Amino acid sequence: MSFRSIEQLLRRNSKIKISQSIANGIHDQKEERSVQALRESLLATNQLPEKFDDHHVLLRFLRMRGFNVIKAKEMFLNMLKWREDCAVDTIAKDFKFEEFDALKRCYPHGFHGVDRFGRPLYIERIGSVDLSKLMQVTSIDRYIKYHISEQEKTLSLRYPACSVAAKKHISSTTAILDVKGLGMNNFSKAAREMFIEIQKIDSNYYPETLHQLYIINAGSGFRALWKVLKTFMEARTLKKIQVLGTNYLSTVLEAVEPSNLPEFLGGTCTCSATGGCLLQDKGPWTDAGIIRASKVRSLQQDM
Repeated sequence: MSFRSIEQLLRRNSKIKISQSIANGIHDQKEERSVQALRESLLATNQLPEKFDDHHVLLRFLRMRGFNVIKAKEMFLNMLKWREDCAVDTIAKDFKFEEFDALKRCYPHGFHGVDRFGRPLYIERIGSVDLSKLMQVTSIDRYIKYHISEQEKTLSLRYPACSVAAKKHISSTTAILDVKGLGMNNFSKAAREMFIEIQKIDSNYYPETLHQLYIINAGSGFRALWKVLKTFMEARTLKKIQVLGTNYLSTVLEAVEPSNLPEFLGGTCTCSATGGCLLQDKGPWTDAGIIRASKVRSLQQDM
């Protein structure tokens, strides 16, 4: 091994130790050993890009595969291939979603503050979606690219900013899905295709980034639809989902402060000055001071 190779290896060893020390609390020893085993296996075959050489990234893949190192490695390598095939690393620069404003008008969704732990809070009013207008505004392929670009933004900006604001490691999202009025009759073929593809992407390539999903205002029509939709989901993901009816508020407020919950969902936030709660991407990731601090922390990890 050359001096340069040894130097790079020492630098990467230092990097992962710093990454570990940033996390709050003591890691489980079994987790530590599994992460190290996966990391060594990937390094041995030169299949661990430096941007993914991170304790928490590797841990997500291990958790999704029940700490089976062989299966976690296979999943990780599939993710790398997908990113290369779909040019994910350049999507923020190359993909321009000009229909963003029009999409928001017929598909209310967005990030809105954080939960009580400090995780990003994502809200989607899928029951209010005008599917006919949505398909006029964009295509399934373009919407999926938009979804990927948002996932990348969450990993690179939202989680680091939330980690700085909360003073602890944040790497997952709490989500609220309002399905009022949604059922088998108005969930079109195009909507099903979009759901299945997005679920596949999130499960296979962004594992363990969902902390909890609250599906609210679920009526009998949605519950019938849910029996079909959940067959496309991993068992580990299903355990993180609560399907609630109209009496959801007390459960949701256990996870979210009223000030971070829009008024239309029973909270106290209106965001009237900025065009509505789902239009402004509210959260620590819009605070210039926090963004600067998260960038400094990232540079320290790379030293």
